Amino acid sequence: MTQGKEQQLQAELERLRAQINTHNHAYHVMDAPTISDTEFDGLMQRLLAIEAEHPEWVNADSPSQRVGSAPLPFFDSVRHAVPMLSLGNAFSSEEVTAFDKRVSDALRAAGMLEPAEKVEYNCEVKMDGLAISIRYENGRLVRAATRGDGLSGEDVTANIRTLRSVPLTLSPGFPAVLEVRGEVLMHRSDFEKLNKQQAAAGDKTFVNPRNAAAGSLRQLDPRLTAKRPLRFFAYGWGQLDGLVAPLPETHSGMLDWLSSLGLSVGKYRKRVTGADALLAFYEEIGQTRMSLPFDIDGVVYKVNSLKAQTELGFVSRAPRFALAHKFAAEEATTVLLDIEVQVGRTGALTPVARLQPVFVGGVTVTNATLHNEDEIRRKDVRIGDTVVVRRAGDVIPEVLRPVLEMRPADARLFAMVTQCPVCGSAVERLPDEAATRCTGGLFCAAQRKQSLLHAAGRKALDIEGLGEKLIDQLVDHDWVRSIADLYSLSVEKVMGLDRMGRKSAENLIAAIEESKHVELSRIVYALGIRHVGETTARDLARYFGSLDALIAADEAAFLQVNDVGPVVAESLRAFFAEPHNIAVLDALRAAGVTVKMPESVKSTVLQGKTFVLTGTLPTLTRDEAGKLIMEAGGKVSGSVSKKPAMWLPVKRLAASWRKPVICPCRYLTKKAAGLAQTISRPRSANADSA
Repeated sequence: MTQGKEQQLQAELERLRAQINTHNHAYHVMDAPTISDTEFDGLMQRLLAIEAEHPEWVNADSPSQRVGSAPLPFFDSVRHAVPMLSLGNAFSSEEVTAFDKRVSDALRAAGMLEPAEKVEYNCEVKMDGLAISIRYENGRLVRAATRGDGLSGEDVTANIRTLRSVPLTLSPGFPAVLEVRGEVLMHRSDFEKLNKQQAAAGDKTFVNPRNAAAGSLRQLDPRLTAKRPLRFFAYGWGQLDGLVAPLPETHSGMLDWLSSLGLSVGKYRKRVTGADALLAFYEEIGQTRMSLPFDIDGVVYKVNSLKAQTELGFVSRAPRFALAHKFAAEEATTVLLDIEVQVGRTGALTPVARLQPVFVGGVTVTNATLHNEDEIRRKDVRIGDTVVVRRAGDVIPEVLRPVLEMRPADARLFAMVTQCPVCGSAVERLPDEAATRCTGGLFCAAQRKQSLLHAAGRKALDIEGLGEKLIDQLVDHDWVRSIADLYSLSVEKVMGLDRMGRKSAENLIAAIEESKHVELSRIVYALGIRHVGETTARDLARYFGSLDALIAADEAAFLQVNDVGPVVAESLRAFFAEPHNIAVLDALRAAGVTVKMPESVKSTVLQGKTFVLTGTLPTLTRDEAGKLIMEAGGKVSGSVSKKPAMWLPVKRLAASWRKPVICPCRYLTKKAAGLAQTISRPRSANADSA
């Protein structure tokens, strides 16, 4: 082939790719096809023919590559640059009105809302799918991950690339880095077709579109995902760097901007003002819910002004500026076949109803919570009863009440066990508590999985990559009976587990090794002692200074620690009096785990003051900022209580503040100067639907 003809063929190839991308966008994003299927197939066949003749011209962004690549051995873990937050839920109009009042009061107090002015909101439907974060760098799709625990999720890039509603490259105007957040779902009509195909092939059918979407996206073979009719809709964003033009000032404007980049954005949204308009939108969507092409489980309200969103900030892991208004819970009746007892991380025994399978709230329910023994007595629920079961959204199904007129003559009363059903240890119920608990502590196998998950967490030993599924396998193989056993694992041994290759195994063992050198407060928190949270663990570490001193302390000594009362002191005494727990601590030492000295207090300028941190900082995590406060003698709390507290809304940080301070706002005086490094204005972070 002459050079001229080769150049003509390359030019034709680029035109075909551009045309196919345009038609894909029109069909899968805009729902407005511009050519017939036959014409589209002709363009694709020509594209494939040229690429077959010149495989060296094929690149990852070609429409031909959406068919999927070779199967993956497992999903890698991906840490989100900006956490994927959840939303607070509301189930009544009173809760929505209260939300609007809180928002209005806060914005008026900040001088951002006139006395008679109403807050403007962006209202959207709450799609019932799988939350996904897709990262673009310089306009090209480089990574996609599931929500996971909000901090990290599974890398599903290869699968997301097969979705035709997801652009592989963004339209002009894109920033250097964009993490777009959205939902992967399946239309009802597509779901019905898929189930018919599955049944005809003798394969398993799906319960509902959400399960079908989740199962399709989490296939290790991307070629299977490519065959599933999945769609993506954007509703927010995470990291956003390197802008080429100023961003819109509203949430609705940001959604329009995402749409201009070629991303699919839900069209069922509306700008309204005030609580009455929010409730009107809820009613409107509720009446048309079944006519929508996909399943939803409620609506989402977000303050429209991005400046106001920043002002309102966050509480815990949810934004103050947004709310998910869920549809009413669904109820159904079924037979209570039995009541079994499950054991949680802290040893709490929870009665669980084993039900005759019943379809309610979009899923088939076979288990439901009965909370505790007192609740069973209060509701007069008996084994063999026909019961009413309720489920709303992602809420755990619960047994509401028995249908007394259908009670059989042989219905049996429930009696709480006197020994742990797993380890045989004695159970106890303290006079002021509703829960009965196993006294086996770390010796109890049923508590291992949850205690290990807690111990591996970011605020404890911080073992990256040690998630729930991996812990399940480690415990099921009986390789790990306590947190000390983690340090006896090897790369070769871990490689024998499902979805674990050599690289992942090496990363895990490296993370475990790194956790051997841990601060005293973290290891105390990792032990999962009842009533001992992160702040109490830190106070204990500072007071006693060493693990030996903590173990040797009596109840009177515990009571000398800041904010430790009789209940916490008794819990600590009981934990360290249990020989099994001391054996675990000895095993940790034998495995080479060393405890760092507690964080020192470098100043007393914030002595006696309690702080609540909200929002996102660009150069520090909230944990790091909290450490600086504590080094200055202050205390950090996770939420606002009735006690006076200093509120550190990090969203208020001003780039113009030149002195090194934590936060130049009216809640903190300039006495804090010199405690932290200079921090510039944080980048915007957006909350995701729950």
